[in-house]
Amino acid sequence: MKLIPAVLVLFITISAAKFSEAQQQNIWIPQGIAALQQSASSKSEFTFDHSMLVLASKLDPDNEDLRRVIAGISGISVHRYHFPASWQYDPEVLNSVNDEYRGAGWKRVMNKRDKSGGPGASDLWVRWDNNAVSNVAILLASSNEVNFIVVSGAISPLDLSHLGGHFGIPKIAGGVVVPATERRQ
Repeated sequence: MKLIPAVLVLFITISAAKFSEAQQQNIWIPQGIAALQQSASSKSEFTFDHSMLVLASKLDPDNEDLRRVIAGISGISVHRYHFPASWQYDPEVLNSVNDEYRGAGWKRVMNKRDKSGGPGASDLWVRWDNNAVSNVAILLASSNEVNFIVVSGAISPLDLSHLGGHFGIPKIAGGVVVPATERRQ
């Protein structure tokens, strides 16, 4: 009877080590994002490896597009930071994230700034390997929230629309992020 808990603990330890190793190999998080994490009042961070994504996609068995996209993905990492007041985070951190990606060889394919002059931003970066997209990173910053999502694996920016609404990725309709309708407490 005591052998079962010991085997379970060993299995969980090995799985966590493999998951951590896979996370470090596939998903790179810029230092600027870590700086945002330090000043946020609430944080939600999670990472799915490929096997977790396949398992989660089975919750929506009728969505063939979702399963097709997941087949090429090795991992997804989502980071959500909430700040108690508007514009409480340093807008220069958003610029440092862009500089880090540019320095690492990523290409920014979308850059939208807040029209009122605030530090809000929507950025999309892609990393190319052998003329194919290997990683995609999305940064969505509003007055009191920053969402950062990294998708690792073979994916096109268009395929992100099929991931929208799943795994913490915002829904996208007609190329525009659809605001969440649920209220935060």
